[in-house]
Amino acid sequence: MNEKDTQADQSVGTSRSTVKQIKINNWRIIKIDELLQSGDWYTAKEIADNIEYGSYSPRTIQRDIEYMRDTLNAPIESDIRGYHYSEKNFFIKSIPLTEGEVFSVAILNPLLEQYRNTPLENQLRSVFQKITNCLPDKITVDTSFLNPKITFIPDRVENIKPELFKIIFDSIKTCCSLSFDYRPLQKPSFMKRIIDPYHAVCQRGNWYVIGKCHDKGDVRIFSFGRMKNAVISSQKFSIPKDFKTSDYFDSEMGVWLSDKTPLEVELLFDKEIATYATNRIWHSNQILEERQDGSVYLKFKTTQKKELLRFILGQGHTVKVLAPPELVEEVKAELKRTEELYK
Repeated sequence: MNEKDTQADQSVGTSRSTVKQIKINNWRIIKIDELLQSGDWYTAKEIADNIEYGSYSPRTIQRDIEYMRDTLNAPIESDIRGYHYSEKNFFIKSIPLTEGEVFSVAILNPLLEQYRNTPLENQLRSVFQKITNCLPDKITVDTSFLNPKITFIPDRVENIKPELFKIIFDSIKTCCSLSFDYRPLQKPSFMKRIIDPYHAVCQRGNWYVIGKCHDKGDVRIFSFGRMKNAVISSQKFSIPKDFKTSDYFDSEMGVWLSDKTPLEVELLFDKEIATYATNRIWHSNQILEERQDGSVYLKFKTTQKKELLRFILGQGHTVKVLAPPELVEEVKAELKRTEELYK
C-alpha cells in the first residue's frame, strides 16, 4: 500500500469516527434541550434517566451541559435543584443527523463542484452553508476523504444568466405577465413573446417555464436557455383552476409538450441489453417481462412521444417499437431521413 492510500484510509477511518461522535453527541444534546425547554428543573441523573437508547452517567450529562452553555450559549442555570433554561423561549438551533444523513451532507460539497459557473452554483452553495451553519460550532463535516474516491458526472446544462432565474421566478411568484425575446428551435431569429407563467420545471439540468402565450392563445413550454431581455410587467393574471402540470409534461419522462392523452407504449429490448432494461425503472406504471429468448418486453403510458422518439433512436438496433402504430411510423420516417443524410 502506498503512502497516498494509507493517508486516504486513515482519513476515512477518522471521518467514520467523527460521524459516530456527531450522531451520539448531537442526539444527547437535542434530548437535553427538549427536557429543559419545559422550564422544569432536572438533575444530571434525572436527565440521564430520561434519555432513551443509551445508558449515560451523570458526569457525561454534565459535560454535555457545559458544552451547551459554553459553546452553544445556552442560558442554563444550575443550583441544588439541578438545571433549567433561564430564558423561556430558548431552544438549540441544531439538526439531529444520523450517520447516513451526515454522509449525505458531506457528499453535497463535492457535488456542487460539478455545477461551477452555472446559474445554480450560488444558490446551492448558499443552501449548503445554511445547513452547516445550523450545526454546533464543534460539529464539523469532513468531505476531504470523499474527493479522491467519488466522482460526479452531471448532465450538461444550458448557459443561463443568473438574473434570468430571478426575473422568471419573481414573475411566477407575483402572478405578473412576463415579456421576453425567444428563439424557437427551428428558427434563427428571436421573436417577442408575452406569457402568463404558471410553472417552472427542471429536466436534466435544463429549465423550462410553462405558461399561456398571449400571441398563440394557448399554454406552451419555453426554455430558459432560449430567452433573453426578460421583463416583468405590471399586468396580473390568475392561474386557471383546471390547470394541471400533468397535462403538459410527464415528470418521469420529460417536458416535451405533446398529446394530453397518454400513449400506451410497447418496446422490445434486444437480449444484448437485457440487463440494462431490467435494472432500470422506466415508469411507475410499467409492465416489464423477460422473455425466453432473452429479450425484454416493456409497456407503459406517457404523453412524451418526442422524448421517447429521441431515446429509441439513440438505442439503434437494440430497441424495437411494437406500439403504438404512430410511434412506429415516426421512427421509420426519422430513420429514412437519417439514411438520406448519409447517401
